[in-house]
Amino acid sequence: MQRHIFFILFIILIFTTGCPQQEKESDKINVVVSIMPLAEFAEKVGRDKASVSVMVPPGASPHTYEPTPAQLVKVSKAKLYVKVGTPIEFELAWLDKILSANKDMVVSDASYGIELMNMAHKHHHEQNEHSYTGDDPHIWLSPKNAKIMVENIYNGFISIDPDNKEYYAENKKSYLEDLDSLDLEIEQLLADKINRRFMVYHPAWAYLARDYNLKQISVEEEGKEPTARGIQFHIEQARKQNIKVIFASPQFNTEGVEVIAREIKGQVVLIDPLEKDYITNMKKIARVLSDIME
Repeated sequence: MQRHIFFILFIILIFTTGCPQQEKESDKINVVVSIMPLAEFAEKVGRDKASVSVMVPPGASPHTYEPTPAQLVKVSKAKLYVKVGTPIEFELAWLDKILSANKDMVVSDASYGIELMNMAHKHHHEQNEHSYTGDDPHIWLSPKNAKIMVENIYNGFISIDPDNKEYYAENKKSYLEDLDSLDLEIEQLLADKINRRFMVYHPAWAYLARDYNLKQISVEEEGKEPTARGIQFHIEQARKQNIKVIFASPQFNTEGVEVIAREIKGQVVLIDPLEKDYITNMKKIARVLSDIME
C-alpha cells in the first residue's frame, strides 16, 4: 500500500513540475546511479558531458533507503541508469519501479563480467551456531572490480553518444590508470603484514580482503544486531587474534562493536563503504588497515 501511495505522489509531481518531454533538453547526458561510488565512476568517464545524480544519498544505507518522488522525476529525464547489478537491497526492492518511470532509458549493469563472491554470516545460538550464505553485493570495494565497473559504464555512455566515443575512451583510460596506481599502493601498504585479520560490523569488505589476502571477521549476524552470545564470541575471537580495532560503517548502529571494543580495550574506527571520492577513500582505508595490522 505504501509503495502505491509513493507512486501516486510521483505522478502528481511529474504533472506539477511539467512534462519532461516538453522541457528544454540539456546538452549533457542525464545519468542516474544507485550509489555514490558509481557517481564517481560515471563522472570520471562522462566528465563535462554528463550530469550525474544518485538515488541513495550520502549517509543513507542502500539496505534500507526508499527513493523520493523528486528522485523519480530525475529518473524520468535520464538517458542512462547505472545499477550496481548485485543483490543489494535497494535495487532488489526498487529497481523495477525505478526503471518503469523511464522505459526509454539505457541501463548499464556495473556488475557485468564480475564473479560474485559468496557471503557467509555465522549466527550464534546458546547451544550452537549455523551459517547463512548468499552473493556478496559489495563489488565496488575492490579496485580490480572498480576497473570492470568503469568499463561497463563507458559502454553505457558510448551506446547513447557514439559520436563522442574517443572523448569517453580518453577519460576512461585516465581513470583506469588511477585505479591501477591505487591497486599497487594498497598492495604495497599491506605486503609485509603478518596478522592479516580485521574485524568489522557489517561484512562489506570481502572483495578487498580477497584481493589483498586479508581475512574479514564480521560481527553482524544475518543482517541483524549480534546477540549477547554473538558479542561474547567475537570478544573471544578478538582476544585470540590480537585484534584491537573494530571497523564500523556510519550507516549502521555501532552499539555492538562498542561493547566488544570496551571488553578488549580496543577502539571502534569508522570506515565508509559508500564515500563518493573512491580513490581517496580506499587509500584511507588501506592506510588504516596497514597501521593496525602487525
